[in-house]
Formats: sequence, structure tokens, C-alpha cells
Amino acid sequence: MRTESFGQAHKLTPVDTFGVWLSAVQVKRRAGELAGKRVGDFGCGFNATLSRTFLGEVAHLTLCDVALAEDLRQHEKVTALEGPLPATLSLVADASLDVVLCLSVLEHLDEPEETLAHFRRIVSPGGTVLLNVPSWRGKTFLELSAFRLGLSPRAEMDDHKMYYDPKDLWPMLVRAGFKPSGLDVFTHKFGLNTFAVCRP
Repeated sequence: MRTESFGQAHKLTPVDTFGVWLSAVQVKRRAGELAGKRVGDFGCGFNATLSRTFLGEVAHLTLCDVALAEDLRQHEKVTALEGPLPATLSLVADASLDVVLCLSVLEHLDEPEETLAHFRRIVSPGGTVLLNVPSWRGKTFLELSAFRLGLSPRAEMDDHKMYYDPKDLWPMLVRAGFKPSGLDVFTHKFGLNTFAVCRP
């Protein structure tokens, strides 16, 4: 079980920073206007790098990881949940979030399907769940970056349990309770990642 959040023990590398930026582009495109919405970021990283960018505009932000920065835990608009997924998700009420984010996290989990079922439970009617996972093509480049070039944290790649192409992720989302008509699952980041837009 992980004891440190992403970014807790090291600064983000240029590769990490570029990946966060590419994810942010998709989130802003797919989530729509975030002003006044209740947003949850699960596996957000120690500093919640992405979610910090829209903290000022959302109505409330639920952040979850095994450890979170002190200023986030003390912020008046933040509910900070420290602990592993999916266990920590039991603390989140049904249909309580308008936007649920889980970016580059599912591949680290032993129980990804239980986590997806929780996301279906906690997203509000009319809300959106946004997921990003590395693809099988991405596995090659991630391991090259981490194991050979030293441009990414080796421990993060060693913690991967799975890689997901759309054909892997789509049936898991259906089993979690999302209807096919509410799913858009596609590759992005030059085919290195799979992204899913899920609407109940």
C-alpha cells in the first residue's frame, strides 16, 4: 500500500509537468464551466497541482490522496480525505459531486472496479466523471522514461498494476453502472493515454 502521495517526496519532472498540462486541457474541454460546481479529485497528488488551478472558482473541492499538503487541508473550500482508494470513497455521500476527476490513478489500484462503482455512486445526476489512464502504448514510453532515461520517478512505474486501452476500460465502466450512451472513451496524449468521459 502506498504511503506517499505523488509529488510528496520529489518535485515534478518536466515529463510529469507536461503530462499534467495535457490532462488539464482535456479536463477543461470536457468538464465545461467549473464555476459554482462541487468537484472531487481522487488521487490528486500531494499538492493537487491540477485542482489548485480552479480552486478559486469552484463551490467546493473534495481532495483525496494518502497525504495532502497542509494548506489544502486547512482551506475553507476543501474537504481533505487522506487515505487509500477505494476505501476512502465510502466517506463521500451519494450524488454529492458535479465533477469527479481521477487522473493517472486507476493504474495504481488493486481494486479499480470498486473505485469506478464508487464514482458512479457519488456523481450527481447530470454530472461528469473524467478519467485518465496510461495505455498499453504508453507503457513503453513511460518505462523508457523511468527505467532507462531517468526522466520520471521509477517508483511510480513500479507501482503500476495495469494499462488501459479503450477496449479495456469501456467494459469496466459499464460494469460499474455507467450506460454505454453516457460514455466517450478515447486515446489522447499522442495515443499514450486513454481518457474517459462518463455521464450517469
